[in-house]
Amino acid sequence: MASARRIVVCATQVPFIDGGAEAHTRGLVEHLRRRGHDAELVTLPFKWYPPREILAHAAAWRLIDLSESGGEPIDLVIASRFPSYFVRHPRKVTWLIHQYRPAYDLCGTDFSEFTHDDRDVGLRETLMRLDREMLRECRRVFANSRNVAARLERFNGLTAPPLYHPPPLAHRLAAGPYGDYVLSVGRLVPIKRVDLLVRAMRAVGAPVRLVVAGEGTERAALERLAAALGVADRVEFRGHVDDEALAALYGGALAVAYPPYDEDYGYVTIEAFLASRPVVTALDSGGTLEFVEDGVTGLACDPRPEAFGAAIDSLAADRARAAALGEAGRERVRGIEWDHVIDTLLGAAGA
Repeated sequence: MASARRIVVCATQVPFIDGGAEAHTRGLVEHLRRRGHDAELVTLPFKWYPPREILAHAAAWRLIDLSESGGEPIDLVIASRFPSYFVRHPRKVTWLIHQYRPAYDLCGTDFSEFTHDDRDVGLRETLMRLDREMLRECRRVFANSRNVAARLERFNGLTAPPLYHPPPLAHRLAAGPYGDYVLSVGRLVPIKRVDLLVRAMRAVGAPVRLVVAGEGTERAALERLAAALGVADRVEFRGHVDDEALAALYGGALAVAYPPYDEDYGYVTIEAFLASRPVVTALDSGGTLEFVEDGVTGLACDPRPEAFGAAIDSLAADRARAAALGEAGRERVRGIEWDHVIDTLLGAAGA
């Protein structure tokens, strides 16, 4: 093992938001410390609206020099999502969670405030140019999935090998009896498309419920939608649940339904497979499809309520098949470990 190093992990933080990206960077710090390194998480708040704020937040990171602290050198900086990789350090590695996606692949969709007018085009071009410059300063750039790596190559012409890592719940997850509900996990925001699952319940004929674990800005709208569709008695909103309760929900589900739009990586897929649960996802869900193989480890459907309803019914009608898919999923994610991630990141920096 390499000798102990002083390492800073850099991350942006939207105040009061705690999701997969935050778990990603906390996990990295934790496992660096377990390996004997002196690791610290440094965050700056991020505000993306109005769009002119974006460059100001990027500039704030650029003003920071993390070459030393208290007169002692910092040996390595590991940056994560935009714009933390703007930070200055002579030995900088980026493990990219994602760039500012509304200016990239989400532009022109319902999930982005960017349009194709001259002002927005100019800002997008500036962001892409700066991203290229800042990322080329790095000793190496890695992505957290093939999907993120593909975006980086498409828009910036940069190569970033994917580094997969286990989710925070990995050590808690275990298979239990297959229950009478399908589980949805994640923030209740438009890009996660939980509304698709609520609508799908109208098409589900089997006596199966939808259990939704998570909070977000869309919760009230989703509850109204369930009532308007007449499925409120079959959709249970649990809100925030602690790790123990969430692990139990995974372990007792019939399946996990996860239809985000073009997901970066998606802990939910890995967590479901570690609990031997099949995943029902969408054909345009991005990173989930790096693990969900239709008919092998889960089901991949058109992003339509009727398609998801039919997929859920098929698993409810054949629980032996659901179990086989879940077990195949568990095998698919076997071997995703933190040790490989740490060794790769430190090796890339010569640390």
